[in-house]
Amino acid sequence: MSDRTVIVTGGAGYVGSHACKALARAGFVPVTIDNMARGHEWAVKWGPLVKADLADTTALDAVFASYRPLAVLHFAAFAYVGESVSAPEKYYRNNVAGTLSLLDVMLRHRCRHIVFSSTCATYGVPTVVPIAEDHVQQPINPYGWSKLMVERILCDYERAHGMRYFALRYFNAAGADPDGEIGECHSPETHLLPLVIEAALGRRPHVELFGTDYPTTDGTAVRDYIHVADLAEVHVRALAHLLAGHASNFLNVGTGRGQSVREVVEAVQAVTECVVHTRSAARRPGDPPILIADPARACAMLGWQPRISDLATIVATAVRWHASRQELAGSMRPQLAST
Repeated sequence: MSDRTVIVTGGAGYVGSHACKALARAGFVPVTIDNMARGHEWAVKWGPLVKADLADTTALDAVFASYRPLAVLHFAAFAYVGESVSAPEKYYRNNVAGTLSLLDVMLRHRCRHIVFSSTCATYGVPTVVPIAEDHVQQPINPYGWSKLMVERILCDYERAHGMRYFALRYFNAAGADPDGEIGECHSPETHLLPLVIEAALGRRPHVELFGTDYPTTDGTAVRDYIHVADLAEVHVRALAHLLAGHASNFLNVGTGRGQSVREVVEAVQAVTECVVHTRSAARRPGDPPILIADPARACAMLGWQPRISDLATIVATAVRWHASRQELAGSMRPQLAST
């Protein structure tokens, strides 16, 4: 047991595992709690793994009693927008009720610092871009509502119980660990960059472009992509800020720059030297043309700047990760360009 122990819920997932690595580098001991519904044991490399669901308060009490954490990084959540529409009960039970269970255990064990993984989906369809933290929050799907509900709960728990928090509203996490130790792996995969890379590596015949008639430069949707390692660093800085006694806050985490879907495809083609076949498809309901963060508050408050979130680096790290996993499976096809 260490006095630098931090509980990481969902630490076997994509962003959570990268945050565990960043925590370890900063001298913390990350203890992952994950029900493994969508996590991976191979992603837990920097501390213990406890297989437990947040609804299991007996298991949570045992973990908190054993490790006596000084804080929690809370990533555990379902995050498929389409699934949240078809099965809202699943999202409210897991994302909202699970968080309530976690917070109550934290209070019982006098652990009152939490960094929460929120999302730009709480804004819904923005009326102004770049999006600042004071933009109206009007989610358009149960996933976004579940995250906004937790933000409200954190405010109320601070007022009633002295719980202090940072809620980090992510834009588009992408890329992979620059050292190649961990990366993105979802089933099913819905994120653009892995889908484009799979097409480049011959694992799927084409990539669908959902909307090619948006009012953007090339007609495809524009998003703010932040490297997952830069995102992980924000969590560590937010944690340190809380532990130093500073006030709770909500922060956008993005770069302030946008790339279109076609630009992502072109970047993958440049790195892999492979043609990615695309097929135009109808817009998805509720998909805004442009989502770009205003990250000024995070930069000023935490002294943070994204270091490796240029599109070329994001793509290069992701391609290396996916190619190495495919090579291990004995099915590597293209020769990758050096980067």
